Amino acid sequence: MRLSRSVSALATAVALFCGTLAQAEGTLRVGMTAADIPLTTGQTDQGGEGMRFMGYTVYDSLIEWDLTSADKPSVLIPGLATEWSVGEDQLTWTLKLREGVTFHDGSPFTAEVAVWNFDKLLVDTSEQYDSRQAAQGKSRIPAVASYRAIDDLTLEITTKTPDATLPYQLAWILMSSKANWEAMDKDWEKVAASPSGTGPWKLETFVPRERAVLVPNPDYWDETRIPQLDEMVLIPLPEPNARSAALMSGQVDWIEAPAPDTIPAMEGNGFVISSNAYPHNWTWHLSRLEGSPWNDIRVRKAANMAIDRESMMPLLGGLMVPAKGFLPPSSQWFGNPEFDPSYNLDAAKALMEEAGYGPDNRLTVKALISPSGSGQMLPLPMNEFVQQSLAEVWIDVEFMVVEWNQMINLWRAGAADPAVEGSQSINFTYFIQDPFTGLIRHLDCNLIAPNGTNWGHYCDEEMQGLFDKIKTTFDPVEQDAVLKATHEKYVNDALFLFVTHDVAPRAMSPKVKGFVQAQNWYQNFSSITME
Repeated sequence: MRLSRSVSALATAVALFCGTLAQAEGTLRVGMTAADIPLTTGQTDQGGEGMRFMGYTVYDSLIEWDLTSADKPSVLIPGLATEWSVGEDQLTWTLKLREGVTFHDGSPFTAEVAVWNFDKLLVDTSEQYDSRQAAQGKSRIPAVASYRAIDDLTLEITTKTPDATLPYQLAWILMSSKANWEAMDKDWEKVAASPSGTGPWKLETFVPRERAVLVPNPDYWDETRIPQLDEMVLIPLPEPNARSAALMSGQVDWIEAPAPDTIPAMEGNGFVISSNAYPHNWTWHLSRLEGSPWNDIRVRKAANMAIDRESMMPLLGGLMVPAKGFLPPSSQWFGNPEFDPSYNLDAAKALMEEAGYGPDNRLTVKALISPSGSGQMLPLPMNEFVQQSLAEVWIDVEFMVVEWNQMINLWRAGAADPAVEGSQSINFTYFIQDPFTGLIRHLDCNLIAPNGTNWGHYCDEEMQGLFDKIKTTFDPVEQDAVLKATHEKYVNDALFLFVTHDVAPRAMSPKVKGFVQAQNWYQNFSSITME
């Protein structure tokens, strides 16, 4: 199957729609890559972009990321919890909660409300259980066994086994208002129209697939993050050329992932291109079910060496870091792997011949891909590039193309689910910011989909031992050594098709001031003003 690069007729529709939005002073209009407004009730959908624009804006988590610096990797900082510690048993964690925090509806945030929020994700018999939010949040906190309120400002969480990555897991879980849910007749659909978090922004209005309007929360607990804008308008624009056209014609002020071939014209007309390294990769996650051709390490290594990543760079306007593994070479956990996945066509063909393939005995594989999405960069032309590259080593690729949110659902369903229609790989971009989301969740035997996000059903005794060691190593320096060994195995066994790392390009009007692009999937919009 060949993928078209033509500009969608969506650009015309965008122009007509965006032109109706008043350009009030202090309003930032954002063109997102998502095809729809992210879920508004708490745990967002639409991947990292959903968390970026509807998660950490309207809501808070117990533990958050420092988004104030462009010059250093983000670290965990206090959020709704001011401190946390693990007991001598390495199972029981105590979190002290921030005093005086209120939801947008005025109700207080307490430990009892935190327990209510965990139940909405983890306890399917609870009155407040929400399957849509659970689909987004449950897999993020697999360590959690139980939790209870000690008093209004003390929360206790017990893990199933010792797990030093719990603080990173908790950074994913966003707190919704129990009082608001009750006021909305205990109906999450009604909550979606009028949600209540503790975050620096309030959702004022939204129209599915069209726009959402956020306004400042003047009573936010952190005065340094009270927004300076009058409002921020989110507009779904999944097609990159449509996003770029909307920016250049003045219909939006900011876009995620501009079309690379439009960047020179943007810069020539005074638009600002912002980018920064961040923990991201663009891979094919491979099925390891019985019968999958990716079970042969020779095929996996050959595929990795068939891709000329340097030649892909012009396609992306140079805005990429060629992959040398699952983590970028700059990562403190990269280690010293022996296998080099760099382009080597002769070596790749030799491996394919050793595996029994050749010009007269080609291998056919099916790949699940999306046309857009959070962190997906330019998935259609990039996958076409990969398709052409693999054909050089006698691997013919058939694509199954689905919308991004459906892609996320199929990723959670796993390679064995009938809905993937026999796809043997999924092109998915990953948040690789911490030990759990960066390494453990993809290959843990206990997290095989649909119980977690081990899409390919991989299970290996040596890898499992490394994961267990990560979780039980609470000393940061010692844990770093284990993480390096883990990533070395990722690369040496060619467990993914490693392609590239994004640098999070975004383009904006010169009127946008005060933005600091953190080395993170999430960003702080509170410092932004419009000139």
